[in-house]
Amino acid sequence: MNHPTPPALAVTGATKRFGAVLALDGVDLAVHHGEVLALLGDNGAGKSTLIGCLSGVHKLDGGAIHMDGEPVEITSPTTARAHGIETVYQDLALFDNLDPAANFYAGREVAGPRWLPRGLRYMRRGAMAGVTAEVLSRLQVGIPDTRASVGLMSGGQRQAIAVARAATFASRVVILDEPTAALGVRESRRVLELIRRLRDEGRAIIVISHAMDHVIEMADRAMIMRRGRKVGEVIPHADNRERIVSLIVGGDG
Repeated sequence: MNHPTPPALAVTGATKRFGAVLALDGVDLAVHHGEVLALLGDNGAGKSTLIGCLSGVHKLDGGAIHMDGEPVEITSPTTARAHGIETVYQDLALFDNLDPAANFYAGREVAGPRWLPRGLRYMRRGAMAGVTAEVLSRLQVGIPDTRASVGLMSGGQRQAIAVARAATFASRVVILDEPTAALGVRESRRVLELIRRLRDEGRAIIVISHAMDHVIEMADRAMIMRRGRKVGEVIPHADNRERIVSLIVGGDG
């Protein structure tokens, strides 16, 4: 796959230590706009640490990060979000007692008028609800009642809300950690369709997944890690499934 423009996100020589443990050992990663990159590997391979460094949970000890060809430094979740990176973890970080709009804007509430001191501004609930409804409609996320608390919704609906929320604020990269875990077949299908729609809108998407069937279906490329290192990169399809598994577990590949 040829790309005339720089990657949306590129990491070179990523290194991270936790005491005596070398969690990342010179890892390179690149993902382009309009591409889904699957990040694969067994537990302890370094996937979560790498994602943590890209989302600002951890800070790299060595290496460089570039976005659209420009060097950036990610030192916190705030700086990651400022650079257009949004991450959806397995726990989704949703407030069960709030509706989708309140979850979308939790911590980023829209208030006005701006000439008033922050403490005197009023919440623009209608504006936030309108944007949320537009995003859910555009991404074809079926929520029967957008005023209902998300705690009353199915696992697939909750996952879709979390992914749509990330897409709303991610100008460049969306990172998804096991987005179909614990979902049934039908709900997984809807989440996979949502990921494809985000890709078609030009987002760069990194997906951690152990579901090989889903990886083959949705990913344009797969990067395999083992023991803190990148050990391979393939275009996933049914014919090379065994090779991918071999790279994951440490075979000849």
